[in-house]
Amino acid sequence: MTETRDVKADLLEAALMHVPFDGWSDATWDATLADVDVNPVVANALCPRGAVDLAVAYHQAGDAAMLARLAEADLADMRFRDRIAAAVRFRLEAVEDKELVRRGMTLFALPQYAAEGTRLVWGTVDQIWTALGDTSDDVNWYTKRATLSGVYTTTLLYWLGDESEDHAATWEFLDRRIDNVMQFEKLKAGVRDNKLLSGVLKGPLSILDRISAPSAARSDLPGRHSS
Repeated sequence: MTETRDVKADLLEAALMHVPFDGWSDATWDATLADVDVNPVVANALCPRGAVDLAVAYHQAGDAAMLARLAEADLADMRFRDRIAAAVRFRLEAVEDKELVRRGMTLFALPQYAAEGTRLVWGTVDQIWTALGDTSDDVNWYTKRATLSGVYTTTLLYWLGDESEDHAATWEFLDRRIDNVMQFEKLKAGVRDNKLLSGVLKGPLSILDRISAPSAARSDLPGRHSS
């Protein structure tokens, strides 16, 4: 039996050698079509936005690689915060070339693609939480993902400029970011458990919750079943 060809994967693989030089652009798309034996009509049907759709596919391929490593990893004896750190590390290590990510960040910083860039990051952290067994079904679903989005994006930016051996400085930075989040959540929980303080600080606490979960009040972010 002949295996079905994954044309989009072929297009993405061919594009990767051009992206560092031309970005996720029309020039890359044209060069990709010249390199791959694919009917342009079929290619444009699969990727109507050309290289932009390939940039999305590249990000999603990184998510898939992360999930595959998580499925194989033995996380049973890890603290939960260490499982989160491992997932973020696996996601960054799925990147073949930092320049591919830099070019992607440039693309998704453009106004017409900014919302899609946000959805991709949201999808990444949603898959992390889901893979780690999150079953929240209330505002905590949003706060967890909004908080991890901040951890992921700041760590990604640090990693892009990190030249330390085996990115050791990045993993230390990631640990500090997660520790900061854990301390903040413990502080909020402690205040809420204190009846006197929770009454006095009810207003400020609600503001902190909204800051840590801005997506809960925004209609432009995906719903809780999106990825």
